[in-house]
Amino acid sequence: MDLLRSLPLGLYLEQPITWMHRLDPRMKLAWLLSFLATPLLANPFWRLGLVVLLMLLTLSARVPLRVWRQQMGWLLFVSFLVFALTAVLPDGLSVSSQPRLPANEFALAQQPDQLPKPSPAANPWNPAEWFAGSRGQSPTPDPLLTLPQPTDFNYIVLQQGPITVTRRSLDLAVRVSTLLFTLIYSTNLFLLTTAPEEVTAAIENWMSPLRRFNIPVTEIALTLTLSLRFIPLVLEEVQNLVRSISTRAINWKKLGMRRAIQVWLMVSERLLENLLLRAEQIAGAMQVRGFTTPNSHQVQWHQFRFRMRDWLALAGIALLWGARLIWGNEG
Repeated sequence: MDLLRSLPLGLYLEQPITWMHRLDPRMKLAWLLSFLATPLLANPFWRLGLVVLLMLLTLSARVPLRVWRQQMGWLLFVSFLVFALTAVLPDGLSVSSQPRLPANEFALAQQPDQLPKPSPAANPWNPAEWFAGSRGQSPTPDPLLTLPQPTDFNYIVLQQGPITVTRRSLDLAVRVSTLLFTLIYSTNLFLLTTAPEEVTAAIENWMSPLRRFNIPVTEIALTLTLSLRFIPLVLEEVQNLVRSISTRAINWKKLGMRRAIQVWLMVSERLLENLLLRAEQIAGAMQVRGFTTPNSHQVQWHQFRFRMRDWLALAGIALLWGARLIWGNEG
């Protein structure tokens, strides 16, 4: 088991270098924010269009099939499962509500034989029913209810046995599944083609106007960079401890619940000690290199170069938002 290569999300693809790798990280971050913001208050067709656009971007970048299948295969399955469950579940419009208080509170104090007998509901706007009750005649049906419908509109889209799919449930299924897919897939595609140093450099660049409000932007970017670099160390320590336990061939059935918990507590304590040791080593290495404060010892993580493809990406963002405002609004 290799945790550093078997994670379903968040891995950086070093090879092959695609055209997405060569884009400016600030433009990729702007595209990511656009993918996360445009589905808000959008119609279902726009949400489906974003899913298709993400697929086309992945195919145009020629991401290897092994990476795409490993990281996105389960996401497609989960999105399809959410779509199917939301479509067949009740949409909530047919739920009957009951008032908290009775309509006639004085009727509760009467005896059961004194309660008035319920009369059949009548249409007060039908003159034929005004005198039908006094003569003991049944009211004539309304001829408007027997007329054919002017359109072929049907609220129930599919009804097969216990499975009922309505228009509202289908709309909710499209909204939930596409939003889940767009949220996870766009973020993963951004991390797949952007190095951690480029991510922090782009965030620091976008947050640079906050320096006017005395916000430590450089310290936030440094903390984010160290945390991204510390994640592989955590996975490596977990992997080493799991391998050390598996090589000892412990018989968990003979240990029992109490001893098994004691073993896992010892492993957790050892993991915490190793992580604190790694953090202390990183802090010592930074002090040896003279790194005292981020403002006095700034490190240029990435050199920004705005090229022609970045201008094309910026024009693509403008076209995306223009199309969203014209065709993507929820009617």
